[in-house]
Amino acid sequence: MEIAGWLQAGGWGLLAGGALLLGAGIGVRYAVPKRLVAAIMAFGSGVLISALSFELMDEALETGGLASTAAGFVVGAGIYTGANWLLARKGAKHRKRSTPQEGADPKAKASGTAIAIGALLDGIPESIVIGLSLLGGQGVSMAMVAAVFLSNLPEGLSSAAGMKRAGHSTGYIMGIWAAIAVASSLAATVGFTVFHQFPPEMLAAITAVAAGGVLAMVVDTMIPEAFDETHDFAGLIVAAGFLAAFTLSKLSS
Repeated sequence: MEIAGWLQAGGWGLLAGGALLLGAGIGVRYAVPKRLVAAIMAFGSGVLISALSFELMDEALETGGLASTAAGFVVGAGIYTGANWLLARKGAKHRKRSTPQEGADPKAKASGTAIAIGALLDGIPESIVIGLSLLGGQGVSMAMVAAVFLSNLPEGLSSAAGMKRAGHSTGYIMGIWAAIAVASSLAATVGFTVFHQFPPEMLAAITAVAAGGVLAMVVDTMIPEAFDETHDFAGLIVAAGFLAAFTLSKLSS
């Protein structure tokens, strides 16, 4: 029996978002080496960059043309950058960091609410894209699902560890990440159900908005935190992630 498209979208979104919960569970129970977390984050950055380049932007260009794609991409990057700037002022600048930033103002310690909103800001565009990838009728983009999963895992792990150090209970931490995983599933469902009747130019713009937001997120939050621990190896690890996603994309096409 064929599974309804909206249910597939929600399931894939939940799988990708569930990496946040998985990472959080590991982060609150085990002292995972910071360098390992950073390496996973660097690899996930490369996977995301590849996926948005060869999955999102190519699809948007073919669907609605260059003008819609370029406009959406710039808007998406701008929206994410502005929202991330506001969140940074509320204490969520280093939400992907498992330890406090050296020399940081103690008053700027991230609250659970700021971290949760930041995670939603990071994850909603990614999840919507998972739903959008099903619109072509060729099945979900496995490269995109893998990319989102690999970006969510270290975020849940490092952020949960940081929240634990800030004094939040395990139940509080896991509850937040479970809610965000569910929100990711809903966002993927929305990506499939709401946008499937949109004209090609608007669909292309929406896809590009998500792509712009994802790229801004990678550059603003993931790569800086990954570089802090992996240093000279960050570029190589990002490149390995890029190649892995590129290969997966071509093999599944």
